[in-house]
Amino acid sequence: MAEYDYAQAIGEARAKYDSIAKAVDVDRLKADIKDLETQAAAPGLWDDPEHAQQVTSRLSAAESQLKRLDSAAQRIDDVETLVELGREEEDEDSLTEAREEIAAITANLAQMEIQTLLDGEYDERSAVVTVRAGAGGVDAADFAQMLLRMYLRYCERHGYKAKVMDTSYAEEAGIKSATFQVDAPYAYGRLSVEGGTHRLVRISPFDNQGRRQTSFAAVEVVPLVEATDHIDVPETEIRVDTYCASGPGGQGVNTTYSAVRITHIPTGIVVTMQDERSQIQNRAAAMAVLQSRLLVLRHEEEAKKKKELAGDIKASWGDQMRSYVLHPYQMVKDLRTGYETSQTQAVFDGDLDGFIDAGIRWRHEQKRQAAEEE
Repeated sequence: MAEYDYAQAIGEARAKYDSIAKAVDVDRLKADIKDLETQAAAPGLWDDPEHAQQVTSRLSAAESQLKRLDSAAQRIDDVETLVELGREEEDEDSLTEAREEIAAITANLAQMEIQTLLDGEYDERSAVVTVRAGAGGVDAADFAQMLLRMYLRYCERHGYKAKVMDTSYAEEAGIKSATFQVDAPYAYGRLSVEGGTHRLVRISPFDNQGRRQTSFAAVEVVPLVEATDHIDVPETEIRVDTYCASGPGGQGVNTTYSAVRITHIPTGIVVTMQDERSQIQNRAAAMAVLQSRLLVLRHEEEAKKKKELAGDIKASWGDQMRSYVLHPYQMVKDLRTGYETSQTQAVFDGDLDGFIDAGIRWRHEQKRQAAEEE
């Protein structure tokens, strides 16, 4: 077995750190923090709570990123010193500790590198996620609810603020669809790789003969619109319907017509919202989601035009992007990246970091290859 090369491992860690620091642009990051601190200290900041929350959230994220960079640089220096002392004193315990620390530093740098790959136009934004049951009847509705829980648990594990905005319950079990908003820096950049068709294979708990069932659910992820996006939706292009909000099994949540359904006539996009008690609040929330979807639609149309000019680009996003197999074996596998795990319960409990990180790297590689082919 080859002897562990401490100098090489530390050199690789330092090179990786330098690459990340260059991509982040530390000087620009410090300037951004200074500017955000000025905005946060401005009198009357909280006169506009939504803007104030955006400023403080961005400031916190930028400060956290700078702290992680400084900490990583210090840890590399410290472990290099530890190796030198361990060798001078022939202390095997110190060298073992240094080797473990190098492994931890390498893993931390890999996570930091992922952040540098989130450079899309809307990656920094909050996300609006919709989960819909597909083919598979009651199993599909149950699967959609499993995915909803999975994403909410993922948000909980990371301390992301997630709010369910609308849920349409299925008659027997599960949900027809659900929409939730995730407020966190780079929420869209991370969760956007989850968009697509998800497939579940299992012994159906709803089949009294215990047969294996395949069901599908669709996940849609859009960035939350901002005031600067200029997505104008004329009143003549929408139809607004109001109705009583409902809960599981058709149970009435209230007796007022507070729930809102907005249909965008030119595209056929339908958005429903019933989380808020007020019809006005639900309409505002529904319009925000509609604008988010129209923003993505506009972006996709622009990308399609570029694609037509550039010709066919291989390895585009497919409809079926991940399979969850619970029978006859346990496996969750992403069909784009090849990333897989047999820890199916952990995945359904929100352990998605491996899949999301692999998806971000995969997407970045597709963009790089597409740019080379243009």
